[in-house]
Amino acid sequence: MVGLSLALLLARACPELSILVLEAHPLPGTDSGEFAFPPSFDARSTALSPSSRALFEQLSLWPSLEAAAAAIETIQVSDRGRPGATRLHAAEEGFPALGYVIENRCLGHILLQAVREYPNIRLLAPARVDHLRPGARGMGLVVGEDCCRASLAVIADGARSPLLSRLGIETEVTDYGQTALIANVALARPHDGIAYERFTERGPMALLPLPPVDTQSRAALVWTLPPEEAARLQGLPDQDFLPILSEHFGARAGQFQRSGERVLYPLALAVAREQVRHHLVVAGNAAHFLHPVAGQGFNLALRDIAVLAEVLISEHGRRGLGDLSLLERYQARQRGDQRRTILFSDALPRIFAARDWPTVAARNAGLIAMDLLPGLRGEFARFGAGLVTPGPRPNTFVSDSEGR
Repeated sequence: MVGLSLALLLARACPELSILVLEAHPLPGTDSGEFAFPPSFDARSTALSPSSRALFEQLSLWPSLEAAAAAIETIQVSDRGRPGATRLHAAEEGFPALGYVIENRCLGHILLQAVREYPNIRLLAPARVDHLRPGARGMGLVVGEDCCRASLAVIADGARSPLLSRLGIETEVTDYGQTALIANVALARPHDGIAYERFTERGPMALLPLPPVDTQSRAALVWTLPPEEAARLQGLPDQDFLPILSEHFGARAGQFQRSGERVLYPLALAVAREQVRHHLVVAGNAAHFLHPVAGQGFNLALRDIAVLAEVLISEHGRRGLGDLSLLERYQARQRGDQRRTILFSDALPRIFAARDWPTVAARNAGLIAMDLLPGLRGEFARFGAGLVTPGPRPNTFVSDSEGR
């Protein structure tokens, strides 16, 4: 979805571009029922920050996305069995919402529909890039029996991208030794737009509000666990799983009525050692794959491509899109945001997983201080919203390419 978003930024601002988007998986046709509404109970979802909202507003897509999303109006953070807790409120921080949770298939559908409205975007699926061949005039792409050349190739094919290894770009991987158990759960009462971050001795838990299905209130659960425990809980029937979930999460969200399909994902931090080369940018999860508990990965990726677009327009018509010094300028601009967000996403679960008393006392004191000091809460909310660093200026999403 990062690649589709970048294609839209470029096509909207510069209709003379010829943009090719390659997707490895089959995509539905325009009239496919795969994205029919209302959403299914088990659909996976993504949390969008206010910075992501701003980008989609620039693309005139936000009204459609907002209509299909659940707004996060309050975030409650707590440490199970200890006094540390804090609450963030959108109204207090001056935001329409602290975030928005939307089903992935709905987000993908809206992006695909928008892409298909641009005659200068060609979408091929299923299609996989077999090789990338750097050249003086651009990057050569080998797709099956076909070849093409682009002034800039953007790799956004997910964590541990096989294309990176073929190019000799190493990825630094830190295995957390944890697994994320992800499921949608039905709630006995409305969620009231409240998201929860709950830290327990078994691992951090996040519960995010979702749009209802057939008037059924539901939420998205992300529970970080040791691999063996995650596998055990995945296989339990609801009558055994739900009491365990309630025991660790507590009653703040009300009663859990049922659990949807439970999916497991091994957790690791993966960061590409190189993100730019001549005629090449690495983006999305291929550039940095983060721990999901803070919900920052996709939002950071969108901020990356927004800054990339701004840097490219600054030299539009003067230098080629794949000019290395231009791409290095983008990397320098976004390096601070990436470092802060990666550090935060890496440190947060580590700090709350610690059991030693000095760390426990310090984190509970920090949560209590945040709850008592509005200024501290505001800084934390702005960081989570992706607004700590200056974002792209309005109406500057333009690029230059000779991709064919």
